[in-house]
Amino acid sequence: MNGAVRKRRKAKVEQDACVACGCCVKVCPKGAISIFKGIYAWVNRETCVGCGKCAKECPASVIAIEEAEE
Repeated sequence: MNGAVRKRRKAKVEQDACVACGCCVKVCPKGAISIFKGIYAWVNRETCVGCGKCAKECPASVIAIEEAEE
């Protein structure tokens, strides 16, 4: 790969705006999202494959799919 940094897509939750409704948890095919202490959604970035299902499902639109360096 000629020393290039591989980038993968990962979900990121805007935690201060998340209301912990759990919609994203239900649609994540990898089980990478959990609700932290009933306050906000938390994404396990090791498990997340960046499919975007959570972002589409989020009623508050506070989940974005971003490129993450590996």
